[in-house]
Amino acid sequence: MTSHNPKISNNESLFDESQKVIPGGVNSPVRAFRSVGGTPLFFQRGQGAYVWDADGKKYTDYVGSWGPMIVGHCHPEVVKAVQDAAAQGLGFGAPTAAELELANLLCKLLPSLEMVRLVSSGTEATMSAIRLARGFTGRSRIIKFEGCYHGHSDGLLVKAGSGALTFGQPSSSGVPAEIAALTTVLDYNDAAGLEKTFSATGNEIAAVIVEVVAGNMNLVTPKREFLEAMRALCTKYGAVLILDEVMTGFRVGLQGAQGYYGIKPDLVTLGKVMGGGLPAAAFGGRRDIMQCLAPLGAVYQAGTLSGNPVAVAAGLSTLKLVQSPGFYERLAQLAKQLTEGLTAAAQKHGIPFCAQSVGGMFGLYFSKSLPTSYAEVMSCDKEAFNRFFHAMLDAGHYLAPSAFEAGFVSAAHSDADIAATIAAADKIFAGW
Repeated sequence: MTSHNPKISNNESLFDESQKVIPGGVNSPVRAFRSVGGTPLFFQRGQGAYVWDADGKKYTDYVGSWGPMIVGHCHPEVVKAVQDAAAQGLGFGAPTAAELELANLLCKLLPSLEMVRLVSSGTEATMSAIRLARGFTGRSRIIKFEGCYHGHSDGLLVKAGSGALTFGQPSSSGVPAEIAALTTVLDYNDAAGLEKTFSATGNEIAAVIVEVVAGNMNLVTPKREFLEAMRALCTKYGAVLILDEVMTGFRVGLQGAQGYYGIKPDLVTLGKVMGGGLPAAAFGGRRDIMQCLAPLGAVYQAGTLSGNPVAVAAGLSTLKLVQSPGFYERLAQLAKQLTEGLTAAAQKHGIPFCAQSVGGMFGLYFSKSLPTSYAEVMSCDKEAFNRFFHAMLDAGHYLAPSAFEAGFVSAAHSDADIAATIAAADKIFAGW
């Protein structure tokens, strides 16, 4: 409901009230706008490529619920599928034919999946995949890369120490140092560092987990030699290669980043798009590894809401839509138009800025060159991004409220939407 007093923002009022009963006023930290400053937006509704906040202001949406809304908000086919499923029951905690249908579809679309288990969140998927890799190999150590985010389970909330070969240190209070110490943190895109680590501790390593396209330190794409080194070293030393495709799965292409870059994992984690906007995720991969899961094997994993019929319905409907001919070609073209247009606008006004896209994901950087590592992302001009973010927000264009998050386009965005966004940026850069 829009306030009658133009001086009072409903977003501000809601945020003030929320902070009394919700830590920080939000249920996920990035929503608090701490990175960019200002008051977070409370959204009332979405339709297609647009969202409306609590003050009734309309925005072109480039967050898309952090990736899932690939066909746009409130697509009629997805909404109907959810309504039909809900009318039959909100949940059973028991098997349904629909979850079998979704499992079969995931295995059909991703050749690396021989078996799959449905869960409710990306964090749950990656946490379970790590446990499974440890159970399968009988080893304890895992490797992750600085700047890659794999959910908030204890062993993955780890930052790098000093030096190329480093034992992890907790990056969150409440994570025991003993657990963090089982995670080795290396530089993303550093094939030589990875090889050195395997040479030193290869027989201790249960798994390597990686975002193939890093989307949680803005957007950083992988080097070919980095991907090839990961696959070869995991094979050589008997470690499990886990591709975290919670963000990239069905977002950069129908076969995810593994298909886009031609790398075969042992395990994959999925989320976001496969749930169509509702809480659904999955992990899967090689049959011999997946058969270590209870009730077949000794690795325990369970979930009351796993395979929830309403979430499964949203996922099935969304995955049907993305299989339409030309869907990903069009999505990639929209993202490319956006990044090329924004770059041209900035360069016209002499502003150090660059951008890139992969499928329906994109990254914006206030930097002269595209970053290839966490350190290079951190050297981008964060204050310039924050200034740009708020100016674009004022102009009615909603970007991720952090200089360290990827953005997303949807099939609902039009050429006119992209052109209007570029025009707004051009006007902002002109007055920079």
